[in-house]
Amino acid sequence: MNKKEIVGTFLGAVVKQDSTTMREVAHADYIQHNPFVPTGLEPFMQLLPVFNEHGTHAENVRMFEDSNYVFMHNIWRNAKPFGADEMVAFDILRVDENGKVAEHWDAMTTLVKETASGRSQTDGPTAVEDRDKTEVNKALAVALVEDVLMGKNPSKITEYISAEHYHQHNPQIKDGLSGIVEAVQYLTSQNNMFQYTKIHKVLGEGNFVLTISEGEWSGKAQVFYDLFRVKDGKIVEHWDVIQEIPTEGLANGNGMFGFQ
Repeated sequence: MNKKEIVGTFLGAVVKQDSTTMREVAHADYIQHNPFVPTGLEPFMQLLPVFNEHGTHAENVRMFEDSNYVFMHNIWRNAKPFGADEMVAFDILRVDENGKVAEHWDAMTTLVKETASGRSQTDGPTAVEDRDKTEVNKALAVALVEDVLMGKNPSKITEYISAEHYHQHNPQIKDGLSGIVEAVQYLTSQNNMFQYTKIHKVLGEGNFVLTISEGEWSGKAQVFYDLFRVKDGKIVEHWDVIQEIPTEGLANGNGMFGFQ
């Protein structure tokens, strides 16, 4: 099996509570970065009856691969154990050199029915294109985060984002460059602008790039997952999940980052 198939088999086994298959495809020392899930495969499997009781399951929208990482855009249904009936998430799984699932990161947010752009938090293209441009597109996404979101040179935003077509899936921001400007003006007026401070990981496959960053918003530490779609050298679409980094009630001490 390739890495996507390994991950798909693992997630299918989780839904079916198939512990035998889970032990076959995942490492016993499975490292967990979801702050509310215990680390280790056996402790994780002890939570499966809770998921089964609620009917909690992931509906995959997009799946990509970069080196040893498989990263996914998912909708979690019946997700009360995670905080809400329906949630949007990015999940990342690392497959080790032996072909076993070894580590998991994620960020989750409540699914919003009505958005500023009229788009959902997950709709839009899913097919990977331009695999030969993966590294160039990753560099473009990093430059956008550093110059615009970290504030090094915000005026360069038009060098990174298409002025003609920019589809926005953040539920509070409208489409287009004008939507970004409007959102920034409002947040700034409220003294509540996003503050990105560090990029922890950049993953990409072709025209899709995911950046995982740390920062602050509303006076609290946050993890920012931003997925960008690139076309003809410009970012034309954006999805994201923002989650507060908790400090209490933690099930493990691994933190939400710690990428290799």
